[in-house]
Amino acid sequence: MSLFERYLTLWVFLCIIVGVVLGQFLPAPFHWLGGLEVAQVNIPVGLLIWVMIIPMLLRIDFGALHEVRKHWRGIGVTLFINWAVKPFSMALLGWLFIRQVFAPYLPAEQLDSYIAGLVLLAAAPCTAMVFVWSRLVHGEPLFTLSQVALNDTIMVFAFAPLVALLLGLSAIVVPWDTLLVSVVLYIVVPVLLAQLWRKILLARGAEALERALQALHPISISALLLTLVLLFAFQGKAIVEQPLVIAMLAVPITIQVYFTSGLAYWLNRCFGVAHCVAGPSALIGASNFFELAVAAALATVVGVLIEVPVMLSVVYLVKRSQGWYERPSVN
Repeated sequence: MSLFERYLTLWVFLCIIVGVVLGQFLPAPFHWLGGLEVAQVNIPVGLLIWVMIIPMLLRIDFGALHEVRKHWRGIGVTLFINWAVKPFSMALLGWLFIRQVFAPYLPAEQLDSYIAGLVLLAAAPCTAMVFVWSRLVHGEPLFTLSQVALNDTIMVFAFAPLVALLLGLSAIVVPWDTLLVSVVLYIVVPVLLAQLWRKILLARGAEALERALQALHPISISALLLTLVLLFAFQGKAIVEQPLVIAMLAVPITIQVYFTSGLAYWLNRCFGVAHCVAGPSALIGASNFFELAVAAALATVVGVLIEVPVMLSVVYLVKRSQGWYERPSVN
């Protein structure tokens, strides 16, 4: 690992501080950047995510897509975590912490919206950033792309009924425009661009592709850090004005991430899944599609703020535990 990557946690922490400070002292430009949205999807952040995920998509050979079938156990584990565990465990954690533990310290009139935001946050798996997490743990690119595409398909049919079941609502307004724009922006367009670029590079030889990937790696990590600065700058005011509320909302979200990622990782090991699949499976199982949680703004803000730092810690744990994961189980 390079010196830059070795101290990535430090750079993340510094970017958080820089983002909050810039959001406080230079609110106008960040307010303008934050307003550059299409269907709740921020365009500057979306472009930075392209820079992060295209290097991974460049590695994908669609001629080998049929090989994904051998990873059916990893796909099964991820689907189980995403749709049978995560939404229900978040509803339980929301009730435990928002209704019980932290209720005396939160505004009573906002409790319902906080819980709604947490459930909405957990009911939809992330689409874009999981490509970044997968690449950082040297995940199998074909598995990651196939799993994300499958989750997005299920989301179209399952998101509204699942949230209605958990929140007891008779009608859920699904932000279809946000869902469709996100799928096009984070999957369709970057996949097409990456495959076109891959074809051009391979026409010059495999070495040209490898050189491009090596050159893009530090740029991709830099885009991740810049994204972090933007996200915290956009929400700097909320952090400063309501730090205690944000800290309390972060507790169930953080527990949820570690619980679901740990469960997915352990189940994959029990089923004999390769580490290059178990890593992205755990990360996809834990991440949230926070753009869809538009009905409860503050919980959505918290989801955005802790997504990158917490998921990076999961990336670290997955990489550090590879030796344990691949060690034969003692019967």
